[in-house]
Amino acid sequence: MVHELATFERAADQCALTTDALQAALFAPSPAVWAHVAVDDATGAVVGFAVWFLNFSTWTGRHGIWLEDLYVRPDARGGGYGTALLAELGRVAAERGYPRIDWWVLDWNETAHRFYRRLGADSMDEWTVWRLTGDALAALGAPGDGERRDG
Repeated sequence: MVHELATFERAADQCALTTDALQAALFAPSPAVWAHVAVDDATGAVVGFAVWFLNFSTWTGRHGIWLEDLYVRPDARGGGYGTALLAELGRVAAERGYPRIDWWVLDWNETAHRFYRRLGADSMDEWTVWRLTGDALAALGAPGDGERRDG
């Protein structure tokens, strides 16, 4: 289903996840990522998932949940599965004393925007996502030249 999500997000060519890699991440002796699945009671089919990990807020001084991916198969949307998955994360956050759940949503995914607003979530429009990857990441992490890159 992660590959289905990547296709939906118009980024299928960027998804390199394998079943073995996902299994290793989720079932490691000390996992750093967790997942919940939504199951159709009538058929027993898995129809959605939420993959998450812990983040940390220096402002609150506490951990929170970073929701990496929430996906419900198109034919199961509107059945309450997305709400149930988020409610489960809310339960985990409340149980562990985490003050918030954060996630990204693509700008063009207005259906998701409406869904999250109905649940009471707030858009963090004043923040811009940044990413360091590929050659730039390798160059930054390369041992060596001692050059300071402070802004």
